[in-house]
Amino acid sequence: MEINLDCIPCLQRQALKAIREVSDDPELQEQILREVIDALIETGWNRTPPELAHRIHKIVRDKTGGIDPYKKLKKESNDIVLGIYPELKAMIEKNDDHVKTAIKLSIAGNIMDFGALDDFDIQKTIDYVMDKEIDKENYNLFLEKLKNAKSVLFFADNSGEIVFDKLLLETLNSGKNFNKISLVVKGGPVLNDATIDDAKYAGIDKIPNLKFLTTSNGDEGTGPERNSPEVKSWILKHDLVISKGQGNYEGLSQFNGLFFMLMAKCHIVAEDLGVDVGSVVLKYK
Repeated sequence: MEINLDCIPCLQRQALKAIREVSDDPELQEQILREVIDALIETGWNRTPPELAHRIHKIVRDKTGGIDPYKKLKKESNDIVLGIYPELKAMIEKNDDHVKTAIKLSIAGNIMDFGALDDFDIQKTIDYVMDKEIDKENYNLFLEKLKNAKSVLFFADNSGEIVFDKLLLETLNSGKNFNKISLVVKGGPVLNDATIDDAKYAGIDKIPNLKFLTTSNGDEGTGPERNSPEVKSWILKHDLVISKGQGNYEGLSQFNGLFFMLMAKCHIVAEDLGVDVGSVVLKYK
């Protein structure tokens, strides 16, 4: 999915928010924001939104001594969901369709997105999503592929949300024991995206046969970009592929063979998916 013009002011807003998390010095804030604006002007806009986001957030990190602006917020997000983890697990167990319930909860967790939103209500979102129906045709296809799958590739999205994803993977793996689960996280900090540290803090590394893969956060050596041939090869090597969230949709939507799970939080992504803003999305491509 290529950049839309509306993405440009959104990226500037993201950058300014990240700068303010690190420094309250207005002169430094202006200096970094001007560099971000210059980079947006100089860079070709025939890229995916995540590629451009990685560049501007790298500028913020480089100009503030490599500080992760969202480190504290990411821990708080993980702690909040870990605190209700037993309650969420009980919701799955008491429902007749464990898989559908786990998918819905995982999608509800996608509201924890500091790139798209400034504020959110987790419990209100859980109630909202649980009251919605996911696409029946896509869900039946998911069950069909799950039945025969021996390997899973899971593109994680945000911290906090990663705990919801843990519940989904535990549910899918229950009684099946996949030969391989590959969990894709960011190779370094960017926004509130989940890293290996976030995933381990959530305890997702305790799932049997799980290993980590990383994609780029804009820093050299952190992993390939999501729209790269290497990532395409990961997709082809797994039986069941799940992509969580808007950023992964923006970076992976040119590939086939994935189930996209997300909440449509901006009109650009919603229009590309053919849904309304606020929709609960399970879609196979």
